[in-house]
Amino acid sequence: MEFLILDQTNNTRQTLHYEGDSFVIGREPTACHIVLRGPFIARKHARIYFKGNQIFIENLSRSGVRAANRDVQPGQPVRLDFGDEVQIAQYAIAMMRPGKTAEDYGDDRREAQRRLIAFEQEVHAELIERMNLRVTGHINKSDPRYVEQIIEHLNQVLATRGADLDEGLARHMAHTHLHRLVIAEVVRQCTGKVQTEYRSEARSTDPAMEQAIAELIGGLVDMMPLIFDPTTVQEDLETAELDFEDLFDQQYGSISESLRQYIVRQVVSKDLLDIMLGLGPLQDLLEMANVSEVMVVGKDRIYVEKNGVIQPTTRTFFSDEVLMSVIERILTPIGRRVDQSNPLVDARLADGSRVNIIIPPLSLAGPCITIRKFAWIPFTIDDLIERGSLSEQCAAFMRGCVMGRKNIIVSGGTGSGKTTLLNTLSAFVRPTERIVTIEESAELQLPQPHVVSLESRPANVEGKGAYTIRDLVRNSLRMRPDRIIVGEVRGSEALDMLQAMNTGHDGSLSTLHANTPLDAAARLETLVLMAVDMPVRAIREQIVSAVDMIVQLTRLSNGQRRITHISEVLELDEETHQIRVEDVFVLRDPDQPRLRHTGYLPTFAEDMIEKNLLKVEMFL
Repeated sequence: MEFLILDQTNNTRQTLHYEGDSFVIGREPTACHIVLRGPFIARKHARIYFKGNQIFIENLSRSGVRAANRDVQPGQPVRLDFGDEVQIAQYAIAMMRPGKTAEDYGDDRREAQRRLIAFEQEVHAELIERMNLRVTGHINKSDPRYVEQIIEHLNQVLATRGADLDEGLARHMAHTHLHRLVIAEVVRQCTGKVQTEYRSEARSTDPAMEQAIAELIGGLVDMMPLIFDPTTVQEDLETAELDFEDLFDQQYGSISESLRQYIVRQVVSKDLLDIMLGLGPLQDLLEMANVSEVMVVGKDRIYVEKNGVIQPTTRTFFSDEVLMSVIERILTPIGRRVDQSNPLVDARLADGSRVNIIIPPLSLAGPCITIRKFAWIPFTIDDLIERGSLSEQCAAFMRGCVMGRKNIIVSGGTGSGKTTLLNTLSAFVRPTERIVTIEESAELQLPQPHVVSLESRPANVEGKGAYTIRDLVRNSLRMRPDRIIVGEVRGSEALDMLQAMNTGHDGSLSTLHANTPLDAAARLETLVLMAVDMPVRAIREQIVSAVDMIVQLTRLSNGQRRITHISEVLELDEETHQIRVEDVFVLRDPDQPRLRHTGYLPTFAEDMIEKNLLKVEMFL
């Protein structure tokens, strides 16, 4: 049996061969078939075994084991299939099907990517020398003549180094380029737009070759069972990802040698221009509609989130210097800086994506970048129902609550989908209302015509000019809003938001970090205490008077986001003086998207049923 083992700390990979029908994994060489090294590896960590024609994995330790994105609990074996990934500490392990090779499981692609990076690094170094950039260190990307000069030198370098590319590397580059274009074409056919066009005008292109590539891409997409509807773009992208590999293998032999060489030049040109003028290896990832988050851990490790699951990529930066130049490229246009005296910064890309950057000495892993991509294909309530985040019954209930001007707090952990749900609920606000949105980084995309978007600003290098969320909440009260939507409450602005909800601004919405509805109420209490020293009972009365509903979100281990509670904030308990929260809908089984009505009717239900905002059937 062949095993592929990836050590994700240093991105090294090996293939091991063992005979038998039971394989023990752990750190003890005399007791284990697969020996892993690390402080979080048990002596005997896990066992993979055959039972008839089926394969199972069992956890032999108290430490974590995940298989095919599922947690493996001790005493509860999980069924495996060939190719399923087993995660133990920093290691990813996969069994290869008999008769298959590492090439069939993409191992050759990782090696090809490593060789491509080495080749591009050599080209980049020669380009720097030709243009004397080691001395000047300056690239004026706004000057078309300068960009043309880069293209000219790049073509000269590629003409002399073309012989260094073998067939395996050329195939990998064709796979990379066509995959980029297929994903972009699926999005275009689903939505009628492409976020970024890969065929940049800055590069020299051959119309005949581009036409041949367009026909090839069209043929690949036509062979995929896609729906091509704006509401199914995410599902179509998942299908395209799955089908592309087999279709590429079928079609690659029909690509002419001249077209292959043209694709090679285009791939290297794009990658090098991204490094010199754009965001380097991050550029591709930011242009992919099915990537929701990009995470950089030092120059050698780049991760992405796809469909709620974090995955390692094969991309890397050439050096720490290149990584720092990309960081500078992100921060300079918005007037921010990062250095040893200011090693932590939040920023926003031109498309609205949120960026957090932290560098040494705070980060021991080297410069780190976390980019929460701007959702340029916003979710609708139908998308959330389709993905199982909530049921139609609960969607109708929340629609009625928003239209009925109930004050709602969306609560959940990091990455649980709070902003997505807030954006979706905000779409139910009537178009005749004036809405003021307040965020640290503008992410909300509201369809209403009368929206005023406000964004906080940190202090400048002199420590002046800061405008906090609290400043903006206070100012919004002078802007005659019908509703105030605060992207996230995390500080003393909680007091001003509660006062706004209590002074005629019904229907306001916000998000909060908390694990349960009761925790959300308690956290609001704590945040208010950060702003003012007042009796706890008075704060709780303020919360009870201001907040009507709390919607609780959670992110499951498989990456899915689910609403777990929809609860009403009632009153103070006469005996304990604690805030009473009553659940209206509860998710009892995470594997079933349908939230169940608890039997409790909200205090406002009768009034809203009379106004035709809610239906009796919602509570049956």
